[in-house]
Amino acid sequence: MVAFVKGNGLRPGYVVKVKGDLYRVMVTEHRTPGKGQASMQAKLRKLKDGTQTEMKFRSDESVERAEMEQIEMEYLYDDPAGLCFMNCETYEQTFLDEKVIGNDKAFLLPNAKVKIEFCDDSPIGVSFPEAVELTVSDTEPPLKGATASGSGKPATLETGLVVTVPNFIQIGEVVRVSTSSREYLERAKK
Repeated sequence: MVAFVKGNGLRPGYVVKVKGDLYRVMVTEHRTPGKGQASMQAKLRKLKDGTQTEMKFRSDESVERAEMEQIEMEYLYDDPAGLCFMNCETYEQTFLDEKVIGNDKAFLLPNAKVKIEFCDDSPIGVSFPEAVELTVSDTEPPLKGATASGSGKPATLETGLVVTVPNFIQIGEVVRVSTSSREYLERAKK
């Protein structure tokens, strides 16, 4: 069964089919000109090769929404064939091209559980949890008397991701990072 969504119903995260190719909607902006018809400006990322493009959809235009299946899988390791994930129920392994994940690879640690998105039995993307916990591997020493307020300092996490953390955070601490904004949220609860 084919599902359609109106142009003004597009939301970030949707996977749509345009001219035979699958795209993930990254950002949408509703535009209402002074005269004429309202439209939805969307920034899309092609799932096949990761290239980004912008498209405008009329508010009454029908856009085909790809039917997705999400399967919980565990990240195992990097391989020349791609990133290896294992189905938690069947123990079947799936390899995903690193281009599909892109910069979000910085949220992956071995044994991390994520949802792999499948369309027509092919893996096309990864759905991460809202936040991940990562260990600080490098940062400046804490400043004496530093509080939670202030500008913060850069910290390199165990996956290579660099985020701004409060001045009191030290090397070896575990912090929670938002997977959507890529920002520090809080210290991880012990």
